Amino acid sequence: MNAVFSIAKTTIGEAIRRRVLLVILLIGVLFLVIAPGLSVLSARQNYTVLTSFTLGVIQLTSAVIAIVLTVYLLPNEVERRTIYTILSKPVYRWHFLLGKYLGAVGALGMMMLLMSTVLVLVFKIMQREASMEDVSRLATAPFFFFVQMSLLAAVAMFFSTFVSPIVNFFLSGGVYLVGTLFSPVFQDLSENKTLAAPVKGAATLIHTVVPNFAQYNIQGGIINQGPELRSVELYYAQIVLYAVFYIAVFLIAGMMIFDRKEV
Repeated sequence: MNAVFSIAKTTIGEAIRRRVLLVILLIGVLFLVIAPGLSVLSARQNYTVLTSFTLGVIQLTSAVIAIVLTVYLLPNEVERRTIYTILSKPVYRWHFLLGKYLGAVGALGMMMLLMSTVLVLVFKIMQREASMEDVSRLATAPFFFFVQMSLLAAVAMFFSTFVSPIVNFFLSGGVYLVGTLFSPVFQDLSENKTLAAPVKGAATLIHTVVPNFAQYNIQGGIINQGPELRSVELYYAQIVLYAVFYIAVFLIAGMMIFDRKEV
């Protein structure tokens, strides 16, 4: 596994030096800093507006970073021909792909940690009466955004093994939108016993193949101060395991394709 960690470490260094990612990160942090100024536009005042806006900024910024960061990982190595040097050493192709993925997730985690730190600081400055419990609840959402984006990075890594970066960008973005906006709809259709078998089968297939990204959007319960689940911890554990399962599936599928691909 030394080769995997070495590739991951190199990937993190390359990601941090990429200007386009730093610009996206800077824009996200800038929006987090100016967010308190937008609260005067709402009659509901600080908490709801500040929380919903800042969490939305972190989620959107992280999604863009996850896709932009991942879609170019393999093509850049092929274009610069560094992949030939790496694969000429005793490094398996699955080592290379796994190392690239872990490096991307590591860089993504560092960037999201920076945004989450800014989020907490802004929140404490604007909500001085907020308790540590409130801050802890707020910090929970970015963690599940990270799990969500790690899953999205696995999807983009899978597509990068057989499509171009531009196509990958739209494919990964499309899967993310479908999994976020329409996954609950497909789930309801797949469980509807009154539907015709072909429609129900198609809904079940889409709901199974496309990961359910919507379940990681837990900010609603944080903003409204009232989780409706009987066991929040059990639900959190289930959705983390769900992400680990799908990440493994996408990475293994990507490794199988990459292993047979001529580079």
